[in-house]
Amino acid sequence: MKQIRNFCIIAHIDHGKSTLADRLIQACGGVTQREFRDQLLDAMDIERERGITIKSNTITLSYRAPDGQDYLLNLIDTPGHVDFSHEVRRSLMACEGALIVIDASQGVEAQTVANLYLALDNNLELLPVINKIDLPAADVERVREEIDADLGLDPFEAIAVSAKTGAGIEDVLAGIVEKLPSPKGDPAAPLKALVFDAHFDRYRGVILQCRVMEGTLKPRDTIHFMHRGCNYTVEELGYHRLRLDPREQLSSGEVGYIVAGIKSVREIEIGDTITHLDRQAAEPVPGYKKAKQVVFSSIYPMNADEYRDLTKALDKLAINDAALTYEKDSSAALGFGFRCGFLGLLHLDVIQERLQREFDIGLVISAPSVKYKVTLKDGRSIEVDNPSHWPDPTKVDSVTEPYIKASILTPEEYVGPVMELCREHRSESQTMTYLSVGRVEVISEMPLGEVLFDFYGKLKTITRGYGSFDYAPIEYRDTDVVKVDILVNKEPVDTLSYLVHRDKARTRALHYCEQLAEAIPRHQFKIPIQGTIGGTIIARSTIQPYRKDVTAKLYGGDVTRKNKLLDKQKKGKAKMKLIGKVNIPQKAFVSVLCADRD
Repeated sequence: MKQIRNFCIIAHIDHGKSTLADRLIQACGGVTQREFRDQLLDAMDIERERGITIKSNTITLSYRAPDGQDYLLNLIDTPGHVDFSHEVRRSLMACEGALIVIDASQGVEAQTVANLYLALDNNLELLPVINKIDLPAADVERVREEIDADLGLDPFEAIAVSAKTGAGIEDVLAGIVEKLPSPKGDPAAPLKALVFDAHFDRYRGVILQCRVMEGTLKPRDTIHFMHRGCNYTVEELGYHRLRLDPREQLSSGEVGYIVAGIKSVREIEIGDTITHLDRQAAEPVPGYKKAKQVVFSSIYPMNADEYRDLTKALDKLAINDAALTYEKDSSAALGFGFRCGFLGLLHLDVIQERLQREFDIGLVISAPSVKYKVTLKDGRSIEVDNPSHWPDPTKVDSVTEPYIKASILTPEEYVGPVMELCREHRSESQTMTYLSVGRVEVISEMPLGEVLFDFYGKLKTITRGYGSFDYAPIEYRDTDVVKVDILVNKEPVDTLSYLVHRDKARTRALHYCEQLAEAIPRHQFKIPIQGTIGGTIIARSTIQPYRKDVTAKLYGGDVTRKNKLLDKQKKGKAKMKLIGKVNIPQKAFVSVLCADRD
């Protein structure tokens, strides 16, 4: 075990984790030059195009140190975005050490600090790495000061590298061997292995990524999942190199894969503990937490005939992504669909794009919302995330909504606009900390629902891209939330209903009405579009009708002839308004919600 190092790479989004992982793999000979490609550990097309890591990936590397010793390095590349922090947490549980990567031009950012605290919670040894030293804007000495002031780590231990050019990579490998600890554990003890990730293979079923904490696991052993309570027989195990590398056993301290004939990721739980059925461990690996969905949205097929295809597509995505939850939903305007739970807006965006790209399904997505806790006057408490399930306002006693503690790192000159942005989004408290010269951390408590729509985009705009944002859920607090219905020709459209704080109800309703007035084509009769809270109208737009000139054929004569034709037209319009149906095109739903999110 002294020759094993289990470590992960953590950083803020876009600080070069995947590029550094590529260089480490190349330096250890884990890939031939012919097989190499950029972002080697990122398997999905979306990850490559956007330059982000969505799923954590692992690889086992063989490294010969300058002193001639051979080491086994288990590298786990983790996501940087706040939405996938649960992936980072599970990966950290499988490691003894971590490389914390900081961009030499950007410095320490919000997610860097958040990941540092996650690593410290798991008692990991940290090795700072300053990346992108080849950039013209790189300032290594300033970043060293920030490492000392913001992170509390030794700035002189930080290794300056350029993952793009490969400079300093050998120093990183030497630092991993010298500074990061080897794993501990007893190979003869009862088996205790942590499942920190899984993916689905269409031929072999679910392939588990595991870290063996105690004991030894061999093929044909019967294993027991301690949280889930199910049993399976191990068919194959080994190391996860670029291809699966079968072995005779996995012993304590090692990281590898297990194939056990599991048909779906939903059959097991990521973060569970595996033990032998006939010789069980006394307790599971501590720190197990289920992923919590915080954003909810309804997904409908653009074409009602594609509902069955959407069902199959969500089933296939859920096989790989255990954090995605969905249940059947229906709408009078859009037909059958699904109510889905996501980890955040990026998770929603990724799932939407994968459905459209991998399965070629056109989608309509309702406005995302959070989960509210409603106390009714009869004493019952219910949780509501869907506007269509909102109870009658006369029966509601009180409502609470989830709050977050937001940490915003920004250059000093943008503090005023950042604090104003927080106040616009109903921030309840704000504190400022000067981290280093010219850098300020603003900590604010605000409702999660306020962050869903335009907060992150506005923050990047007012700070010219230098502001970074991270948040953690804290608690539920009392609020004044109302349900706003959108009426088209006095008929409510259930898909466009939304839950919002009373102070912002009119602004959002006006936006919806104006967008719909532009997107719905004109009819032969006047169409009012209204936003209402209960029976009170708070916003309105009107689509004017087509009007035929019925008096054009007259060539003179008494004015009563003209009035007779106009009266006849007026009666026809009134009758049409009573029996006429408004045809709302699909693009109207899309235009409202897209404009709202932008």
